[in-house]
Amino acid sequence: MITPVRRAAAVCVLATALAACAASPPARQAPRPAPSAPSVPPTLAPGPSGLTPVFRNGPRTGGRTVALTFDADMTADQGPRAAAGERFDHPRLITTLRALKVPATVFMTGRWAEEYPDQARSIGRDPLFEVANHSYSHYAFTGDCYGLPAVSADRMRADVERAYAAFRKVGVPDPKPYFRFPGGCYDRAALKALTPAGVTAVQWDVVGGDAFATDAEAVAEQVLAGVRPGSVVVLHCTRSAAPTTERAVRRIVPELRRQGYRFVQVSDLIAAANGRAGRPTLES
Repeated sequence: MITPVRRAAAVCVLATALAACAASPPARQAPRPAPSAPSVPPTLAPGPSGLTPVFRNGPRTGGRTVALTFDADMTADQGPRAAAGERFDHPRLITTLRALKVPATVFMTGRWAEEYPDQARSIGRDPLFEVANHSYSHYAFTGDCYGLPAVSADRMRADVERAYAAFRKVGVPDPKPYFRFPGGCYDRAALKALTPAGVTAVQWDVVGGDAFATDAEAVAEQVLAGVRPGSVVVLHCTRSAAPTTERAVRRIVPELRRQGYRFVQVSDLIAAANGRAGRPTLES
């Protein structure tokens, strides 16, 4: 039994507590973590005289890593051939790379992206791959480059930027600031013309030899014989011009893994090169 005095005291205590609760500020929620900033792709510092830097391979020490790169070639004037049924894509190759879980860098022309927008978007949105620039038109940046038509020096930067515009238009979200010269042909004038574009030119130290090849085993053996730690291998993602590449990859990948190699993207090799005292292989 509660006496009237005790009841009154209890009511006063309860009223005081309620007033205090009403006056106290609500508990603060833990602050939400700030969204992480988008990662900036690693690039190389400008070369001598501020020219576009040229990367050929990553560090030779510190682990067995290798980057497979695939050129998705299509020249600006090859539209009629595509319309007539020639295939400049290679979806089976991409399927195989995914099945084998092989990271890779695809150097894509803007014209290829326009011809195969769904494939370009799919490759660009798959974290297994990174898309880099192989020009818009696949015209040569020097004279006398495997018979390719040449783009004039005053149009070189515009050609590269047009490719990036094509990537954005088809939905490639994060094309890398890496550029591969069509045919691998360049000179000092080309490096100077591309300096304002802020790209790192990427060459290679292992030629796959798959262009117009008919023997997949020969392509595989050439790659396996040439790979060293930090190597950049150049192959193609063009069915009509490199029909044996997918079969060669099915031989190359298991063998290199058996030898202890780990597959990485070009950006990984450039990052590793930037983080070491030893300089990567550059050209001026």
